[in-house]
Amino acid sequence: MSFNDVMKRGDDFLAQYPRRSKLWNMLSFTTCMVGVTGTKIFMNLFYKPKVHNIERLESAMTKAVEENRGLMTVMNHMSVVDDPFVWGVLPLRIYTKYHQMRWCLGASNVCFKTPTLAQFFSLGQVLSTERFGKGPFQGSIDAAVRLLSPDDTMDFEYTPASEHTSTPPGNANTHLINKKYIPPVLRDKPAWVHVYPEGFVLQLETPFANSMRYFKWGITRLILESTKPPVIVPMFSTGFEKVAPESAAGTLVERYLPRNFGANIDVSIGHQISEELIDSYRAEWTELCQKYPNKENPNDLSDELKYGKEACALRSKVAAGLRDHVAQIRHKERFFVLEDERFRSPEWWKEYTKTEGKSDPDVQFIGQNWAIRRLQGYKDNLDDKIIIEVPKK
Repeated sequence: MSFNDVMKRGDDFLAQYPRRSKLWNMLSFTTCMVGVTGTKIFMNLFYKPKVHNIERLESAMTKAVEENRGLMTVMNHMSVVDDPFVWGVLPLRIYTKYHQMRWCLGASNVCFKTPTLAQFFSLGQVLSTERFGKGPFQGSIDAAVRLLSPDDTMDFEYTPASEHTSTPPGNANTHLINKKYIPPVLRDKPAWVHVYPEGFVLQLETPFANSMRYFKWGITRLILESTKPPVIVPMFSTGFEKVAPESAAGTLVERYLPRNFGANIDVSIGHQISEELIDSYRAEWTELCQKYPNKENPNDLSDELKYGKEACALRSKVAAGLRDHVAQIRHKERFFVLEDERFRSPEWWKEYTKTEGKSDPDVQFIGQNWAIRRLQGYKDNLDDKIIIEVPKK
């Protein structure tokens, strides 16, 4: 079930940049293609990139277009160069149309810390996301929900500021047909949104290399709150940690110098996640929305739908289920040994955050545990309250 106020906040977030401008879109497409082409040349010159089962992604892209649905890809986060280097590994035919350029979420303190960087990453279709304190209910997540929602599947009860007006095609709500609506993004198809649900780069020493943190709740909003269920494809990558090992983090020179030339870079595409599974998650969400409406504003999420026990349990289940699909690629198709069961637990990882990474001496980070709040350099504009995954009653 979707909420108009969520969609409006998503539109407002996207409207911060002139994304309806044809010039902006041309510059954005150029920026993305330069990034893709440049990283592809670099990868092929200095490393051994390989993509497995690309036909699965291409099939999902075709399905999303034919069924007027958003496309969502989910991947582990091994390195600061995962994006954009992963897109240089995929074949160029993936990017023949503008709507096939992926959107992703990027840390505000890294990608948007100066006006120049903010312009560049916005042109690269990155949504500024704040970590530690903002949680899953922030503008970038609303914007991602909006991007995955086709224009003709919503109740258009608001009109974003614009000099131009038009009526959305295919709107079944005849009582709203005369409402003027201009989406803030110039497009003719729902978007492709790529996410790294761990939220932070994770590199661990052997024998735990290529393991993952738990998946955060923001990803579940994209699935539960979009107007139509997105087509969801899991991905798993290895090798990018060799290009940019976290052992060099914090250094002035080494951090920006690639290394381990000739290393294998592998990106594996999984099977599309079952439609029946996603529909079951969304059915549970709809029941909760009907059970816990926002009586003061029916067009928005209620506090119970944000922080209530049942909503939190559903988000935890969805996030864990998505993580399992990525983990299956890791051990069933890439033949890594099964992960340590502790790594599936949010509570176990949060002990690391509380204790500066010393909770379990047998698990050693390469570089820093970036999920420790102390290491974040942008706390001034955040609330003191950290939103926890499962609030206590």
